[in-house]
Parts: sequence; structure tokens; C-alpha cells
Amino acid sequence: MAAYIIVDVDVKDAKAFEPYKQPTAASVAQYGGRFIVRSSEYEVLEGNWRPKRIVVLEFPSIEVAKRWYDSPEYRKVLPIRLQHAVSKMILVDGV
Repeated sequence: MAAYIIVDVDVKDAKAFEPYKQPTAASVAQYGGRFIVRSSEYEVLEGNWRPKRIVVLEFPSIEVAKRWYDSPEYRKVLPIRLQHAVSKMILVDGV
């Protein structure tokens, strides 16, 4: 069953964040994942949630998503995101 990582990310320094993008995309693909959404355009239908940018990644399963997140490839660039962005991230099972 597919699994999804949903991220609400607020990049604080776009230039410093740039080296995070390509290696992250390559590592997602390496683990069988793909980007479903990468956008700062949205419409709030309920509540007061105001994300800066939403990213949704799809993986074949929760186990694969966790392997990607804990992978050496992703762990190498994760400090860039942690240093130059504020994020909220969840992992959910698909239907």
C-alpha cells in the first residue's frame, strides 16, 4: 500500500537551501518514491492553516518511506533543510 510523506516547509534562506534539492530528489527516486506536490499555491477550505510550501511524496509503502528518510543518501543533505528551513512532516498510510 502506498504511503505519503507530507511536509509543510518554510525555507528561510533559498540560496543556502538550493544544494538540498537535487540530492533529495535523487534519493527519493532511488527509493522508489516520487513527488506528488511541490507548491506554495493553495486555497484554505477550513481552519486557519497557512503553510508556506507543501510537499507531498509518495512511496510504495511506509517501510520504504522510512528507509528513505533514514538512508545515508538523505541523511547527508538533511542538515541543510534543518538549518535553512522550518518544517513539519508526517508519514501516512495510503488507501
